[in-house]
Amino acid sequence: MRLFAAIYPPAVAVAELTARIKGLRIAAARHARLTDPANLHLTLAFLGEVPDVRLPDVEWALASAARTARAPRLRLAGGGSFGQDRSTVLWIDVRGEVEALDALARSIRDGLREAGLPCDDKPFRPHLTIARPGDRVPEADLRTDLETLDDYAGPQWAAGELLLIRSHPGRTPRYTRVAAWALAAGR
Repeated sequence: MRLFAAIYPPAVAVAELTARIKGLRIAAARHARLTDPANLHLTLAFLGEVPDVRLPDVEWALASAARTARAPRLRLAGGGSFGQDRSTVLWIDVRGEVEALDALARSIRDGLREAGLPCDDKPFRPHLTIARPGDRVPEADLRTDLETLDDYAGPQWAAGELLLIRSHPGRTPRYTRVAAWALAAGR
């Protein structure tokens, strides 16, 4: 099964962000793919394909990381893009106690590696993917949207739960919650 570890923002943060996204030019673009608000998440570690028999090891690694982590206070604010042409991605930045978030991501990845499990090697850059406009949106529209996102600052929230998610890839990806662990406030 295809797995990743993530934090999901609360409904109020998603609702406010979704309202802002609706005002972007990419929202009106015919072929741009917006992320379903229910799927907006912050990936801490991407594992990729993991055999079912290794699921207990994955859960152990994430539970261990959650036990020693604290719930960081975060805010979705600003944004940017990466990639070019067909692989262009628009994202929202994550701000606030990102050091605690980075420590959690490191702890998760270290635990996965110790257990001999796969995980991505990319440097952790906290963000939420909001759209994949690819090369179907004019560059001027993307620049305008990025300027709009620069002025965005959503509500502050505590990331109180670490989730293990199963990804079902496809044109419209689906995500299934496999397990969850509470993050302690104020550690």
